[in-house]
Amino acid sequence: MPQSIKAYVRAVDRANRVIGLITMYLIFAMIGILFYSTISKSFFDPSLWTLEMAQFTMAAYYLMGGGYSMQTDSHVRMDLLYDRWSDTTKAKVDAVTVLLLMFYLVFLLYGGLSSTWYALEYGEESYSSWAPRMAPIKVIMCVGIVLMLLQTTAIFFKNVAAARGKPLS
Repeated sequence: MPQSIKAYVRAVDRANRVIGLITMYLIFAMIGILFYSTISKSFFDPSLWTLEMAQFTMAAYYLMGGGYSMQTDSHVRMDLLYDRWSDTTKAKVDAVTVLLLMFYLVFLLYGGLSSTWYALEYGEESYSSWAPRMAPIKVIMCVGIVLMLLQTTAIFFKNVAAARGKPLS
């Protein structure tokens, strides 16, 4: 593989590793928000923002962590035949399936950018009683999709190299 592709794979892996490790701590923020929600409903006036904020935090958690999940191979895979294949066959099949994932992510990003542009242009708010602006979570959504698309491209390069018998990492 050319040095530029190796550098791309290293840079994307490094970026997704750092972002993924930071993103893991959002689960504690979500737990704190839900704990506050429970306390406020039991002892004070219920807060309107807590459940929706927990949903936003969870969305950021799984969208920003998607690239890291792909990098560490922590995603779900059907292993009916996969375990029996050689490493070269696995790499070839993974290269094809990752192309399908890239195709899906491009369309997902297109829809996300369109939705984000709408939210920014018209000041879209949630229809809940709290009515937060939707643009921040939609921007996070697009960033997460881009990170996963970059990681998927890096995985494609790794699979092609492994299929050729010269793994990148």
